[in-house]
Formats: sequence, structure tokens, C-alpha cells
Amino acid sequence: MNDEPAKPNWFERLSTLLLREPEDREQLVELLHSAFERNLLDADALAMIEGVLQVSEMQVRDVMIPRAQMDVVDIADSPEKFIPFVIETAHSRFPVIDKDKDDVIGILLAKDLLRYYAGQEFNVRDMLRPAVFIPESKRLNVLLKEFRSNRNHIAIVVDEYGGVAGIVTIEDVLEQIVGEIEDEYDYDEQEDNIIRVPDGRFRVKAQAEIADFNEVMGTEFSDEDYDTVGGLVVSKFGHMPKRGEHVVFDGLKFNVLRADSRRLYSLLVEKTAAEETDAE
Repeated sequence: MNDEPAKPNWFERLSTLLLREPEDREQLVELLHSAFERNLLDADALAMIEGVLQVSEMQVRDVMIPRAQMDVVDIADSPEKFIPFVIETAHSRFPVIDKDKDDVIGILLAKDLLRYYAGQEFNVRDMLRPAVFIPESKRLNVLLKEFRSNRNHIAIVVDEYGGVAGIVTIEDVLEQIVGEIEDEYDYDEQEDNIIRVPDGRFRVKAQAEIADFNEVMGTEFSDEDYDTVGGLVVSKFGHMPKRGEHVVFDGLKFNVLRADSRRLYSLLVEKTAAEETDAE
């Protein structure tokens, strides 16, 4: 029988380290980084803990999909009209409006459209799930708790005047903790880094090399300072951009499609008029 005491696991070692009782959040973060440097935490665990701390300070407005980028279904449209749009965007849930984005009347689940293809009696209004409305100022940690307790995955964000400001999903919140989650906004790893979409714009992965981007777009960006399009774009913003932000330079408009607090993932790029500049 081995009488040697069991080695403490990483949580026990971390707990011992934290007995120094940090007096504020900054000291706690310093202790966590010290634990990482001593190999008590790996990089992923450190990033997740920092993400949890950050979520408690963030508001819905920091991560929501802006109103202008909401993909919605109009209740007045027939299934023959909106189903191709549903297939193209490939989301799992769609806000349904009555002519105007300020009038969200419910949520349509893409899976419910199977009834239409099965030849069953189909009425969009009968398929709608109740829409949940939340203020822009709601804390993300509170929202995550509500998502879990209500088993809801999407909420409509309203501004102080009651108008629709955007939408937020449970994935948007979780990505602040665990990083990017593969979902309907993301590309398959096997797909090209630069994809032309039907309207003439380009979906571009942030990891796309500048040389490849130049070849497709006919641009002449230097790759001496930055290897990737993401690095170039972040430098133009001067900060880590959020989804919905955009920047215009050298005749191109770069819209952020996917980003979290630590990394830029994908962009929507379009050519602009020669006289257009970024006023924001």
C-alpha cells in the first residue's frame, strides 16, 4: 500500500495560491496570471476564467447583433419567398416582423419549416415562439442565467425608447467566455478564406493572408507589417472591434461579422465609392 499523500490537483493548488486574498479584481487577475506562469493553469483555463470575470462587467449592447444586420422574416411573405432566404443565411432562429423591425411578433425556428416540406398544414403564425425582449443595459452574466433557466437561445434587444436595437443569442454570451463557437455565422474549416457572396461582396476570414486578399480583390496592401487581413483591419480600428463595427480605407469597407473580446474572426468586405470615407 502506498502511504505517500496524493498530489494536489490544479484546483487545490490554485486555491492555495488564492489564499493570499486579493483585495480587488486587478489583484485577482495578477494572481491568475501568476498561477499560469507557475503552470497551475493552462492558457485555455486562464482565458476562460478571465472571460467569466469580463462577462460580469459587460452589457448586452457590447455583444449584440445590430439592428441593421438582423436577418428577419416578414410575416406577410409566403413560405415560397422567405424559405430561400432562410436556407441562404442558415440560421437556426429568425425574428419574425410585421413589416417593420420595431414590430417583432415572434421567433421562427428553422426546424419548424420541415412541416412545410412534409406537406402538412402550415401557417407561419402558428409556428411562432414567443419573443423575449431585453434592454441594452442588461448584464451578460444575468442574461446567461436567464437563458439557462428559460431554455431560451435568442432575445430581442430594445433601446431606452422601446425600439429594436438588435438581437443577442446565447452563443454571443458564451463566446465571451470560451472563444469562438462554430455556428451558422462561421465558415467550414475546409472552405476558402475568401468567398464571394451573391450580392458581390466578399466574406473574408481574418486569418486570410494579405497576399491572397490582394490577388482576389486587386489591392496592393503591404504584408511587411501584417501577415493577415485581420491584423491589418485591427490596426485600422486601433482597438479590438465588435461585431457590427466597420472601417473604410483604400476604397473598401470592412464590416465585422464575427469577433469576441480577444480575436477578430470574419469580415464582410465591399468596394465603396471613391469619395466615401469612414466618418465614424
